[in-house]
Amino acid sequence: MTHTPAEPEVLTRREGRALFITLNRPAALNALNKAMCDIIQAALYDSIGDANVSVVVIDGAGDRAFCAGGDVVGLYHLGRAGSPDFEKFFYDEYRMNQTVAVYPDDYVALLDGVTMGGGVGLSIHGRYRVATERTLFAMPETGIGLIPDVGGTHALARLPGFIGTWLALTGARLKGADCVYAGIATHYIPSDRLPLLRELLAKGEEPVDQILATLDAPAGETTLEALRDAIDYHFAHDSVEAIMESLAGGDDWALAQHAIIAKMSPTSCKLSLAGLRMGRHASIEEALQNEYRMVCAIKHQHDFFEGVRAQLVDKDKSPKWSPATLAEVDDALVESYLREPDGGDLRFD
Repeated sequence: MTHTPAEPEVLTRREGRALFITLNRPAALNALNKAMCDIIQAALYDSIGDANVSVVVIDGAGDRAFCAGGDVVGLYHLGRAGSPDFEKFFYDEYRMNQTVAVYPDDYVALLDGVTMGGGVGLSIHGRYRVATERTLFAMPETGIGLIPDVGGTHALARLPGFIGTWLALTGARLKGADCVYAGIATHYIPSDRLPLLRELLAKGEEPVDQILATLDAPAGETTLEALRDAIDYHFAHDSVEAIMESLAGGDDWALAQHAIIAKMSPTSCKLSLAGLRMGRHASIEEALQNEYRMVCAIKHQHDFFEGVRAQLVDKDKSPKWSPATLAEVDDALVESYLREPDGGDLRFD
């Protein structure tokens, strides 16, 4: 019996002026693991010195997801075992996020399908982000005892008004038109035109921004615009308690947001808001370093393991958070998550 080698989890190919990077775990919605981060990082580094590459195009295999995030169940098992590979994953992933942010050439991410967590980190920092009718964007980390990391505290803090705060605390999901409205996506191109986009980018006969502008299409109706005033009113506060108090006195939409946040990890909500407010004035490197400190501390606490257990392992959807209330997560506790980890801080070359 012949052994068929497994397909690589990341496919890279050169075509014309373009380097194509494809996340190739369609059955897992192209969720990221450490090996994938290392391959992407190496491919980006190599392309920077290659005069024949003028654009990187990153996408996901299959038609369901660009990238649904990091392999959190894998991280759950690593963390439970006390493995240093838990920290190593975040260390390498965040360095890859920073490479995307500072990448000197054109970088085009095709957000065709589910784009969450780690998929956001691979796209939102790049020069061009293309949404389609299949795009579904979210940063749902507060529901699993984590934070909107991968540079999320930097990127979400820079979205118009307080959209980023709302997304971070509620894990709200946005479709393509809303991603364009929020500035998460720079262009909207129907999925059936993506093959043409790839072809034109590979040929490189016109500047990338011109190619994207030619194929850009109306994204359709946004639901976010109608919510903007409410989002900016309720989520402008600098404490989660003040946001919750504001929502509790609001309309049906506000009360629904209050109910959603009430189910999230109180610690994660406080850390996320602290990260976002620091992220406003932080460089991408400073934001990632703060996030790294938080996730290293999260490994030694309760909520991440409980959140993943409840949502993805046992799937009872009933996490028992500890501390259980926002009041118990005081400033000193939040501050303790921002200390340099025992293994040292995240560093960039």
